[in-house]
Amino acid sequence: MQFFKVKTVDETFALIEEKITKIKDTEFRPLAEALNYILAESVLAEENVPGFDRSTVDGYAVKARDTYGSSESTPGFLNVTGEVKMGEKPERPVLQGEALYVPTGGMIPQGSDSVIMIEHCEELGGVLNTYRQIAPNENVIRAGEDISEGETLLEEGTKLRPQELGAIASLGIAEVKVYRKVKIGYLSSGDEIVPYDTKKLAVGQIRDINCLTIAGLARDWNAEVIYGGIVEDQFDAFEARAKELFKKVDCLIVSGGSSVGAKDYTTEVIETLGKPGVFVHGISIKPGKPTILAVAGEKPVIGLPGHPASAMVIFKLFGEYILKALQGEKPEERPDRVIARITKNIPSAPGRSDYIRVRLEQRDGGWWAEPIIGKSGLITTLVKSSGIAEITSEKEGVSQGDCVPVILTR
Repeated sequence: MQFFKVKTVDETFALIEEKITKIKDTEFRPLAEALNYILAESVLAEENVPGFDRSTVDGYAVKARDTYGSSESTPGFLNVTGEVKMGEKPERPVLQGEALYVPTGGMIPQGSDSVIMIEHCEELGGVLNTYRQIAPNENVIRAGEDISEGETLLEEGTKLRPQELGAIASLGIAEVKVYRKVKIGYLSSGDEIVPYDTKKLAVGQIRDINCLTIAGLARDWNAEVIYGGIVEDQFDAFEARAKELFKKVDCLIVSGGSSVGAKDYTTEVIETLGKPGVFVHGISIKPGKPTILAVAGEKPVIGLPGHPASAMVIFKLFGEYILKALQGEKPEERPDRVIARITKNIPSAPGRSDYIRVRLEQRDGGWWAEPIIGKSGLITTLVKSSGIAEITSEKEGVSQGDCVPVILTR
């Protein structure tokens, strides 16, 4: 096998779509505990929402034609015949020339086709003065207008955000079938890597911060993370630890040792985990060229660069995409992004995609991206940035004022 034959960013995304399959295990979860889970079956509406015609404002239920010609200077006049109480059915219909007070959310009485807002009318001694004309169905939601009985409310593969939970709850559904939470195994490698809580470093030692940054991103994406610790650059020990952790998880992530150095065993270890093996070893990207992606059995394996900024950029770009595919989330656009204008010239090599840490600012009604210049190993560039600007491979850089896509990291 020939390694380090780099793939483009687009080729890498296409291979991920081809190689990664979703987990099969599902569970039923109470709706109140299903936030950020992925639906394992579509949700069908068994009733209308709302279940009755209702008002969207405080006002008076009327026949729209009775308000035609009304204005501030020549108001119309209607007889007020009562009111609709919340949670109750109207006691009488609205006839021609009549109005019935209705609160926001109240049921629309028969005979009425619209509601005039209280700001546009005035009741004086049982007579309603109307100061503007309204159209049929104005300020009214019809039964089933929000959700219709029999329709598919949400498709399988939908991520349950707060708004999806609310929509499901409106149907009286108490639990949903979802894919279980994905388990991620994380393993750091390198003779120089020591636990992050090491108080005093020996010469050449580096604290392991990737175990927090990468695991933190995975947890943000609703994954459970199992930390496998730090393994030295020794093949047998590395292989044994990786295999032990691999058995417990749905996806294994290894940080460090992904380049072509004499003691970089990551690729060899990954190949021992199972077939079909490595499908990406090197991406035409900066930072993060020595990235490894593999599948062993049906489990994805990710080999990240050791430098913290490089690891986070790669994991945000490709790791999130892999985890979404793994946990059954339906395909969508790549990570959330905005379009911003770059504040300075940034050179780039053609044929390579560059990802630049930037700080986003609002100026003149639009977004501007201020590059945070620093080498891939600098930790502070992560803290100072709020996004990653993308310079695609066909470009030789961008000039001040050019528009660039920025992947959001906050």
